[in-house]
Amino acid sequence: MQLESALQQHFGYSTFRPGQKEIIDTILSGRDTLGVLPTGGGKSICYQLSALMLPGLTVVISPLISLMKDQVDSLTQLGIPAAYLNSTISNQEFQQVMQQLRQGSLKLLYVAPERLDNASFISFIRQHPISLLAIDEAHCVSQWGFDFRPSYRKINQFIDQLPKRPVVASFTATATDLVQKDIVKQLDLKQPEVFINSFDRPNIKFTVLEPSHRKATLYQLINHEEAMIIYASTRKQVDKLYEDLRKKGYAVSKYHAGMEQEERKQAQNDFINDQTNLVVATNAFGMGIDKTDVRKVIHYNLPKDLESYYQEAGRAGRDSLAAEAVLLYHTQDIMTNKYLIAQSSDQLAQERLETMIQYANFTGCLRNYILQYFGEETSEPCGNCSSCLGEVKIVDVTKEAQMILSCMVRMKLNFGMTMIVDVLRGSQNQRILENKFDALSTHGLMKNYSIQQIRDIISALVAHRYIGVTEYRGLYVTTQAKSLIFGEASLAIKERSYNEITSAQTQRTSPNVDHELYEVLREVRLKLAQAEGVPAYIIFSNKSLEDMASRLPKNETEFLTVEGVGSVKADKYAGQFLPVIQEFLASGKNKQKNIVLDEETSSTPFNETNSSSYLESAEYAEQGLTPYEIAIERNLTETTVLNHLTQAAEEGNLEEFTAEVVPSRKRTIKEAFQKIGIETLKPIKEYLAEEITYDEIRYVLIEYLVKDS
Repeated sequence: MQLESALQQHFGYSTFRPGQKEIIDTILSGRDTLGVLPTGGGKSICYQLSALMLPGLTVVISPLISLMKDQVDSLTQLGIPAAYLNSTISNQEFQQVMQQLRQGSLKLLYVAPERLDNASFISFIRQHPISLLAIDEAHCVSQWGFDFRPSYRKINQFIDQLPKRPVVASFTATATDLVQKDIVKQLDLKQPEVFINSFDRPNIKFTVLEPSHRKATLYQLINHEEAMIIYASTRKQVDKLYEDLRKKGYAVSKYHAGMEQEERKQAQNDFINDQTNLVVATNAFGMGIDKTDVRKVIHYNLPKDLESYYQEAGRAGRDSLAAEAVLLYHTQDIMTNKYLIAQSSDQLAQERLETMIQYANFTGCLRNYILQYFGEETSEPCGNCSSCLGEVKIVDVTKEAQMILSCMVRMKLNFGMTMIVDVLRGSQNQRILENKFDALSTHGLMKNYSIQQIRDIISALVAHRYIGVTEYRGLYVTTQAKSLIFGEASLAIKERSYNEITSAQTQRTSPNVDHELYEVLREVRLKLAQAEGVPAYIIFSNKSLEDMASRLPKNETEFLTVEGVGSVKADKYAGQFLPVIQEFLASGKNKQKNIVLDEETSSTPFNETNSSSYLESAEYAEQGLTPYEIAIERNLTETTVLNHLTQAAEEGNLEEFTAEVVPSRKRTIKEAFQKIGIETLKPIKEYLAEEITYDEIRYVLIEYLVKDS
């Protein structure tokens, strides 16, 4: 049977994708093969169709349980006998697979590399002729790759124990030239034919954004209809984003390694089966998931390397229709990652991270940057990335960079970013005066620049290696900086609006609307919409819910005064919404929050704080700015900023905060919290020593709330 006919008969495709037919021909001729095809390039067809054309069994080695199940389910639907052996199957299912192997009825068997170390499995599989050994995610065999797994090094030993060496075909989506050569060496491929398809995915638009408000920008990027994956760097961040999106009425799942296996399975199935259109996940999610209609992949943080980023981004648009890969990052991501690699002994990780940082800051064609990294020569701009489309404005900051570097040279010691910014802006704080930095010629040199502008330029200097980071987060001028200081090099950054609240703020409630009640009303609306099988806005518009949360109707007559509520809707829905509002009023949540400020610290209760304002302060804090710096940046008092951060911490909207308080005092204050409680601060102040200030208590309180949450 011709390959084209077999492809049509078994898989329903009339033509091969680029490289597939050549790879299959090579396998069928008995030669070892390395196929480097981008995500969505059709790697699985290469070994699945080969398996059907060859006699005997094909063993597929994969590190991914999700891929095994996904592919076996698909093959079974096509009438192709396939099975998998992994930790998720029961003993009965294991015995069934063994029986199929004894009968010779299986064509493809998927196994994890760890199983190749099992003596009983090796003894059993030796009795069955293997025509083809297919190795998926082959980059895992290389210590030069981004996802090295020691278990892959045992594949060679497994092959040596087989009575007859099968054809070995290895596949990966992302591999540099160095990794490709290492795959051939480590797997001991015999005179292999190496096929490298273009790494380009022209249907994916690549976008890098550096928003002032990352979460608000995320809300602008997502919708309720299209399938999207949102990658976050930590489990804690996944949990937080999931809760935020769920409360806003999105159909969302979450996925990370800290969840129970059944929870992960359910999340995966809900996303695949369109029960949810959004999934928030760590990079544990997605490998091997054959969902072709993902329209957008959003990275909420800077990934650790370009290989994993491109593989994850490639999960968008596998149906070849228009899709987008969006990277959101703050300059704080760069500083944090630089600090982490300064402590790491893994030089490979450092180099890979440097490449990722350079991509995030790259001002040219993003697609060309990626393709050139993988050894594919390109010259023409792609016309389908944020740089080529002119969506990012580039500004030259060479002069400002020279100011910063000159200041650091004069400061001599390795100070942190906050101190450098304070000197440049002309601060007269105690540390500046103690170090006599107010006498430097560079003191106040950038007083007309905002804190965030200076921090962004410093981060760009770090990214371009003009500034280094010590293991203690101190900054120092590198030898490479001479070229910039003497005007032999230039520096450009992506311009952003430093104080702009993005239009995504329109998704938040008005200042006079209680946000918590509004979200509860949204949940009621969502349940009604699901029960009736209609879009949520058919029940009530967002504006109606805002008016409802503002007016707080107590009976049906008052319910009729809510915008968008007529007699029919009042008759139909008053019974669902009024009890929720009454319960809210009875709880007293509309009157005050748990922590009450006394007159000496502030007279503004938390619930009267503008909702977007306090969240904006929280965003700045998570970028690494201190309350003092936030106050300067936003033209607020430090007390107001402390109010903002306390509210954000109490509501779970502040993920990180470290109180800059002497450790001994910090312990004393926390002991007072545990003894007296944190409902009001005045008794705590009276209990503590006179020299401990209200601001110190507030700083420690915010840290205490963040850690407690």
